[in-house]
Amino acid sequence: MIQKEYIDPSAGFSQTVLVKTGDFKTLYISGQIGIGDTLEAQVIATFQNLEQQLHKCNATFKDVVKMNTYIVNFNPETDLPIFRKIRNEFLGNENYPASTLVGVSVLGNKDWLIEIEAIAVIE
Repeated sequence: MIQKEYIDPSAGFSQTVLVKTGDFKTLYISGQIGIGDTLEAQVIATFQNLEQQLHKCNATFKDVVKMNTYIVNFNPETDLPIFRKIRNEFLGNENYPASTLVGVSVLGNKDWLIEIEAIAVIE
């Protein structure tokens, strides 16, 4: 039997949907953003928001199995080192989740520079 729990529902979406199947729970975390004047500030805030959603479900970054990242006007030479440095501060330096990073022209708000969605699995 599958059970769903909607965490922080909002207008048209939930921040996280927790799906229970047997002894496992899968967390589907909506794209998180962070406010700030620079990409670095927004990356930090975005990971903090992801961490907050994980903690609401008694999970951590160690439980994340997949991440999708979208960065506006992505420049691999300047943006990738910033992203990797901050990601490592939150996730550590090994056992990374499966990951996709996509450069995009715009996100849901013209001031957003990054958005990250994640899937985590916990017992």
